[in-house]
Amino acid sequence: MRDLDHRRLGRELGLFDTDPLMGAGLPYWLPDGAVVRHTLEEYVREAERAAGYRHVYSPVLGKRELYELSGHWDHYSDDMYPPMDVGGEQMLLRPSLCPHHALIFRSRTRSHRDLPYRMAELGGMYRSERSGVLGGLTRVRAIQLNDAHIFCTPDQAVEEAAGALALISRAYADLGIRASRHRLSLPGGGGKYVADPALWRRATALLREVLDASGVPYEAVEGEAAFYGPKIDVQITDPAGRESTLSTVQIDFHQPERFGLRYTVPDGARHRPVMVHRSVIGSVERAVAHLLEEHGGAFPPWLAPLQLVVLPVGEEQEEHALAVVREAVALGLRAEVSGPAEGSLGARIRRSRLVPYQAVLGAREAEDGLLAVRLRDGRRPGVLPVAEFLRRVEGRVRARGTALWEPA
Repeated sequence: MRDLDHRRLGRELGLFDTDPLMGAGLPYWLPDGAVVRHTLEEYVREAERAAGYRHVYSPVLGKRELYELSGHWDHYSDDMYPPMDVGGEQMLLRPSLCPHHALIFRSRTRSHRDLPYRMAELGGMYRSERSGVLGGLTRVRAIQLNDAHIFCTPDQAVEEAAGALALISRAYADLGIRASRHRLSLPGGGGKYVADPALWRRATALLREVLDASGVPYEAVEGEAAFYGPKIDVQITDPAGRESTLSTVQIDFHQPERFGLRYTVPDGARHRPVMVHRSVIGSVERAVAHLLEEHGGAFPPWLAPLQLVVLPVGEEQEEHALAVVREAVALGLRAEVSGPAEGSLGARIRRSRLVPYQAVLGAREAEDGLLAVRLRDGRRPGVLPVAEFLRRVEGRVRARGTALWEPA
């Protein structure tokens, strides 16, 4: 069996690494890894914009009072970093984005006509993970979270949560990954959860309605809820059989009450919104780790750090190869030349085995403006004109998904 551990793959492919002077659980991204991360983040932003979300930025610090108000300090402080004294005030690295988004919603008068108000952010958050559980990109201390909060009326909550679940499903198809199961995460015993049984029952009933309507099988598990409400956890499984949560959908009545959130209706009355928490790919770090292991480093074409390598047979074709790369880059593709100085043609092809598209350029092809096309999966679509080949590659990348090639 191939070793598909993302830690080995990430270092072998030059995507990320760590340094003891930066600290455990704090990986840094190398250029190719940064390309994957940036492309994934832009994909999510684009999908969210198309679904009616508006993006914000919020600070990674907040006063202790903010997290006391949200309930994080009482129910989650064991996973938070200690307060820092700043000018006589206690400041904390945030463990979550939702308190900040609640404040942003509260900062303006909101009407029922504004709802649903879908607010999204790819933002940093920090969790004080124990050294013994840290590993690669799956358990880190500084997290880039794809997070969003939908502020809506109670009547809109099921539809909005269902829309979030559908957005997750579409993203998984484009990324070439799949959910191993869906879990309805409910509270367990102990003082971890806020005490309001009526709100828990109401939120749980709504999430059950979402899951039942979606048709996906699920199981209810106690003790896995967020401290403020139940959630749908979309579970993934790595090649070693270890399960983890990648994406979530939550319905929250607690924080709108804590923050005093309101919207007005036509008669001037003020009502409390529901807060739907939603994450399509969750932690960017965990998402990249899973993609690495799922695809063995052979990312879908639109996500690959290098999408096209042009392979001149001899030095005489290198200028032609550089011209092809310039055309490819002008189309938005990530392309490079791998020339004879880097070894034999066979060695260069083997070294480029994870690149989705390889284009061999010999004397005849250079003379006639053609390329001998090879795909990563071993298929050879044949010899194509440069413009046609680049147009087809650009089309596959723009379409996203996992297919390498489509018939003309």
